[in-house]
Amino acid sequence: MITPTVNTKRRSFLRVEVFRLAGLLWVMFALSASLATEADFERMKSIAEDRYGLPGRQAVVQWEEFLDTTSDLTVEDKVDRVNVFFNNKIEYVEDQFLWGQTDYWATPLETLGRARGDCEDFAFAKYVSLRLLGVPAEQLRLTYVRARMVDLYRSKTRAHMVLSYYPIAGRQPLVLDSLNPEILPASSRKDLYPIFSFNTEQLWVSGQNSPVSDSSARLSNWRDVLSRMHDEGLR
Repeated sequence: MITPTVNTKRRSFLRVEVFRLAGLLWVMFALSASLATEADFERMKSIAEDRYGLPGRQAVVQWEEFLDTTSDLTVEDKVDRVNVFFNNKIEYVEDQFLWGQTDYWATPLETLGRARGDCEDFAFAKYVSLRLLGVPAEQLRLTYVRARMVDLYRSKTRAHMVLSYYPIAGRQPLVLDSLNPEILPASSRKDLYPIFSFNTEQLWVSGQNSPVSDSSARLSNWRDVLSRMHDEGLR
């Protein structure tokens, strides 16, 4: 009997994980092609105030003002400003402590209202902001990675999400991250191991040139996120 090598085991594990998660995520992206091209900020301000009081309303006001003052900049400047805005404004907090759940995907309003969120919340809020600023979906991908974390005792990996911006189609992306505030080319982020990436139309597995075909699986919590965003005023 031949014992699989560590690399073979890892590839097998990642393949299973990729398609499990890809199936769970696909519906959101397939349904969200028109997501975040316009926003009803008056509705969002009212909802934020009801939920989070005046600080919540003010957070949405600041977001609206930020988008207004950023709208005429170059795409590169928009990307930089959006990254700085959320990295400075939102405190990183794990879902278990913030929502009492192991995995909760917050809308941008919820993230701003609480001024806290985890990696997915950062990435999604940045994605929505750039779509509202007119950046085409084909230049943006939410990227699921394994992040290597080093502490005083050992190195470990954890699931993580970043936003990838592609200045030129087919070239390497720039990475917008909640762990590292500096926007760097993907090749400079040796601590990140990409698993798959996606935009509103397609999904790619790391190491493959062609997009993954549509999965028949359905993800109720992603559909719920889309529904909540729509109800909050993002369309």
